[in-house]
Amino acid sequence: MAGSIAARAERELRSLVGVSSPSGDVAGAEEALAIAEALAPEEATAERVACSSPEHAPDLILRLTGAGAGRVLLVGHVDTVIPHRAHRPLAVEGDRLTGSGTVDMKGGVVLALGVLRALAARSGEFEQAALLLVCDEEWRTAPFAHATRFEGFDACLCFEAGQLTEAGEDAVVVRRKAAGTLRVRAHGRQAHSGSAPDRGVNALLAVAQAAQLVAAQHAPLGEHRLTAVPTVARSGDAFNVVPAEGELISDLRADDHRAFDAVRASIPDELGGARMETEMLRVWPGMDSRDSTAGLLAHATEALGRRVVAAGRGGASDASHLAAAIPITVDGLGPRGGGAHAPHEYILRDSLRSRAEVAAAVAQAWLTAGG
Repeated sequence: MAGSIAARAERELRSLVGVSSPSGDVAGAEEALAIAEALAPEEATAERVACSSPEHAPDLILRLTGAGAGRVLLVGHVDTVIPHRAHRPLAVEGDRLTGSGTVDMKGGVVLALGVLRALAARSGEFEQAALLLVCDEEWRTAPFAHATRFEGFDACLCFEAGQLTEAGEDAVVVRRKAAGTLRVRAHGRQAHSGSAPDRGVNALLAVAQAAQLVAAQHAPLGEHRLTAVPTVARSGDAFNVVPAEGELISDLRADDHRAFDAVRASIPDELGGARMETEMLRVWPGMDSRDSTAGLLAHATEALGRRVVAAGRGGASDASHLAAAIPITVDGLGPRGGGAHAPHEYILRDSLRSRAEVAAAVAQAWLTAGG
């Protein structure tokens, strides 16, 4: 299984990375999903379903129907955070394959398609195998639309980037933090900053205070391992006007999403005379499938001949949404690399083979367990 996946992986990755598909770009998503559909096994049926986010291209589901028992869902996304003007096609740079979306997560999509093709040849061993490819994972603030659609599936395999342990062992992700985006708006009063500054209420100063209050909640070593990081601040339109409006965006992560409530509550209704308004733009759940996946990873270790280790990661993923409906959820099955969301994004070329082996071993373990 792994050999045939790896043999095609680099060529298929070149095709997918050649398409610029930032979140929200319908044409880019359509082209990327058309390539994915062309790379799917002939036996797969394609279905387009409404995306979670409005005004996005429909998501793609590729389904295989078998004669056995058990249902497995493979998951990936084709959108990137890189705008068209900064898009980089695939290039070989030493031991790296660089390009926009390589590690996050078109490399994972390539491996997911390879696993789906391998499963097509073993249709007597499962009832259904499906691959869900979404086009809004990077910037989604709307509720995730697909968890109930796959409720009752036996396993979920998500192909975000892979990783190694400190000892150099292959790791998969079975634990993720919850993620939240907090928006704070400050409503002050405009005034001339030279002749009558004290008649105004400075929203910029209120936003600055709010940023300090959010940062004060940062407690990565605390009970919930909460991180609270102000990331975007906006205020003011002219150099000689007291700004009347301001906005602060902060990124929140924690083991339990309820820890975000304390951060939001730390912003009072008024700061420096400005009226403060808070809103959670998104809340993604955490994920902890360590117990439910222990047996599967033990079988995968046996099938692979080297350890497959359970690990955690702070970043959010669609696997977190699906884990609530599909307890046996494993993420981090994609190739290894770095530079996600940056111009130098890359995957390690040889990890296409090693991570194809890990993904194949996990799929084999699921089949061996009877679905």
